[in-house]
Amino acid sequence: MSIAPEAFGFVRDLVRRESAIVLSQGKEYLVESRLLPVARAEGVAGIEGLIEKVRQQPHGPASRRLVEALTTNETSWFRDGDPFSALRSTVVPDLAPSRATSRRLRVWSAACSSGQEAYSTAMTLLETPAVADWSIEIVGTDLSSEMVQRARDGRYSQLEVNRGLPASSLVRYFERDGAGWRVNAQLRSMTRFSELNLMRPFPTVGRFDVVFLRNVLIYFDVETKRDILRRVRQVLAPDGYLYLGAAEMTMGVDDAWERVAAGRSSVYRRRKDVL
Repeated sequence: MSIAPEAFGFVRDLVRRESAIVLSQGKEYLVESRLLPVARAEGVAGIEGLIEKVRQQPHGPASRRLVEALTTNETSWFRDGDPFSALRSTVVPDLAPSRATSRRLRVWSAACSSGQEAYSTAMTLLETPAVADWSIEIVGTDLSSEMVQRARDGRYSQLEVNRGLPASSLVRYFERDGAGWRVNAQLRSMTRFSELNLMRPFPTVGRFDVVFLRNVLIYFDVETKRDILRRVRQVLAPDGYLYLGAAEMTMGVDDAWERVAAGRSSVYRRRKDVL
């Protein structure tokens, strides 16, 4: 049985208000598949029962779980490949000379989900000669408290490690953890994870040399995209690099960025004539 239009409208408005993600018509199947397990966990009768509980407790845990269920996306190791190759071959070698004195590099993995992007970045940088033995910090953030905790734990099932993780990386950077795997102490020492809602003012996060904001903007309307990109510029080093997803671009959204080639992929940098 399909979700009722009124119920879909309520969910759509709640998710838009809390995360700025737009659930367009035709996404009813997604709402049903994501929310039925939440309803069972909350001990209520289906999606209608879940919505009624959220109406009664608009700021309760059920409301948060509903939003998180619809804003958590699938991820994989070294997703799309080329961005990480470019990080090693082009981006980091370009940044390294101006940071040779401090020997420090900071990377932000925004909307990090369960941590695969952040840990993939850590593995890539450990194998990048230009920053060998440097102090590297990778900050992963996500709207979902559950995903942040999963990323902190760094524990993954065999099925999850099979999604893009090379066997050589598994042997070098992971340890057996029961029937699954856990990232080793070296990767955990390079990473930290916290909750952050991209549509709200960023807390004091410091300045980053590289920002991964991949496959995130596609879910927002133009004004929200523009606002997020503006605030990302404020925390990115003047010569820093921004990664977006292959289907995303800044053109027509925030012209303060320019697109540049990096290996076989593209990245974005702040235009020199923009403060």
